[in-house]
Amino acid sequence: MKKILITGGAGYIGSHTAVELWNAGMEPIILDDLSNSNEEVLNRLREITGKEFVFYKGDCNDSSLLKKICSEHQIEGVIHFAAFKAVGESTQVPLKYYRNNVGSLLILLEVMKEKGIRDLVFSSSCTVYGQPDILPVTEATPRKDAESPYGNTKKICEDILVDYVKSKPGIRVISLRYFNPVGAHPSSKIGELPIGTPQNLVPFITQTAAGIREKLTVFGNDYDTPDGSCVRDYIHVVDLADAHVKAFQYLAEQGSDFYEVFNVGTGNGNTVLEVIHAFEKVSGEKLNYVIGPRRPGDVVKTWADTTKINQVLGWYPKFSLEDSMRDSWNWQKSLG
Repeated sequence: MKKILITGGAGYIGSHTAVELWNAGMEPIILDDLSNSNEEVLNRLREITGKEFVFYKGDCNDSSLLKKICSEHQIEGVIHFAAFKAVGESTQVPLKYYRNNVGSLLILLEVMKEKGIRDLVFSSSCTVYGQPDILPVTEATPRKDAESPYGNTKKICEDILVDYVKSKPGIRVISLRYFNPVGAHPSSKIGELPIGTPQNLVPFITQTAAGIREKLTVFGNDYDTPDGSCVRDYIHVVDLADAHVKAFQYLAEQGSDFYEVFNVGTGNGNTVLEVIHAFEKVSGEKLNYVIGPRRPGDVVKTWADTTKINQVLGWYPKFSLEDSMRDSWNWQKSLG
């Protein structure tokens, strides 16, 4: 069974990807420092899969730990999720983000080279596109200056990977540019569990519905969109996890020194208010939300053209926006 190292594997997207890798006949080896996740996730993964995954608590900036993991297991590929991801925080402590997000990739690539590990799937982001001039966004859409240090780390990491593959180190890389992951595993055993105040829309919605938050603020209703609120492409986290499986299957068919990027979204844009109404429909809960001023730095609208990933990887999303809201709400209710 092919062993895949998942850095940040106890996190939101990482834990769901561990399940989908296992379902596809691959064995996840999880590395996570638990700075933005909880060790209880490992028990939940066992409940879902019936398998107790190997787990290492530590930092992927620790090259000695990475080498230890690779020595103890025949690692055949890596999914690199581990990164700080709070956009607002990144503007306050940019060096922390550059040191961790960029530095960890450099260390990982050095260890992969030393240990002869060929395949890497990198967690990138649609933030590299900024506010696109033309929609939907294709992989050929020009990248723009990042709106935050967090977004810039994703651009820098992509550039590093391009340059590294050109140097012919004998590796194969796919960068997946995610749009907006939402939802939870249909079992309600794992989902998005933000530490402190949520940075993303859907956890704020579910926490407001659960009475944890007094109200939800919609930042602006006077944009040039169908209802005045911002438009995003919301993809169910299980669909996103499945894209990683398809990426590894595709990499196995490629020659050495291969690099490619794929958008991972639904191909549809939904406004913030549409997301709220979809949640209200499936949950039966009336949300307490108010309209606030525009938030500086917000992209007005963006959604993916998924033609490339559909045709090349044979990947298609299976879950609707309403499915995502249902699973998010069931997950929130499971927390008590």
